[in-house]
Amino acid sequence: MKILANGIEIEIEDTASINPQDADLQARPTVLLIMGLGMQLVAWPAQFIQELVDAGYRVVRFDNRDIGLSTHLDFFGKPNMFWAALKHKLGWVPRPMYTVGDMAADALGVLDALEIKKAHVVGVSMGGMIAQRVAIASPERVSSLTSIMSTSGARGLPQPDRKVMRVLLSRPSGRSQDAVVDHYVKLFTAIGSPAHPTPEAEMRERILLGVQRSFHPVGTLRQMLAIVSDITRAAQLSRIKAPTLVLHGKADPLVPYACGEDTARRISGAKLVGIDGMGHDLPPEPVSKMLESLIPHLQSADKTR
Repeated sequence: MKILANGIEIEIEDTASINPQDADLQARPTVLLIMGLGMQLVAWPAQFIQELVDAGYRVVRFDNRDIGLSTHLDFFGKPNMFWAALKHKLGWVPRPMYTVGDMAADALGVLDALEIKKAHVVGVSMGGMIAQRVAIASPERVSSLTSIMSTSGARGLPQPDRKVMRVLLSRPSGRSQDAVVDHYVKLFTAIGSPAHPTPEAEMRERILLGVQRSFHPVGTLRQMLAIVSDITRAAQLSRIKAPTLVLHGKADPLVPYACGEDTARRISGAKLVGIDGMGHDLPPEPVSKMLESLIPHLQSADKTR
């Protein structure tokens, strides 16, 4: 369903909406899930959501701005990513069309629209950056923070594997649905977990679901520009007071494990959990490992609160 958050329409799914009259569902502590670059709310594995629900949580997930069924900000136009990348390499700050902070305000707007005063904020990849911004901007709204396969954005950290970057910056060979799906199969294979590969047929089915729901690559470019322009977040992570868990695959070719180590080092009291054989995706075995740390982390924060 769509809600108005931070002045734009945001598509959400809320486990409490299954039965709006059930007071127990409404009163449960909330976990707000924030997805990564170009990814939609349907990218969260059903296993991940169900185990959180079984543990007694209300789970809210949403499409970030410019992606999925949320507002597409096409009036901004298409960014020149070559020029932005050159500026970034030279140490200049590219001018974004909107910021990661704006996307954090969207997340807080989702909580406002649902009248949720406080939530556990969990973000993956770019979603981890947004979650960090939420915790910096509104500490009173964050019961706990979990940053998954993400980064502080600090300069000097290891960069993605070059082969992965070539695939990430490439385009589909055509405009047909098959060409788009083939492109994303190639991308997700390149960044996926080497010890836990997803069968191609399963991957194609999942990608097709997303493409049929919404395909808006220019929105991904605008999100990418927001990421490379967010250069002050690393220095501000020390402000975060929420109990923090950093989960990161030790075989991540897109956001190397050192990025997770750096994030945890910058947040006082943060706990880092590395997952062997996990890349930049969410296959069943690594998800199970993450939940073994995530659910106790949420429960501990609830007890402290």
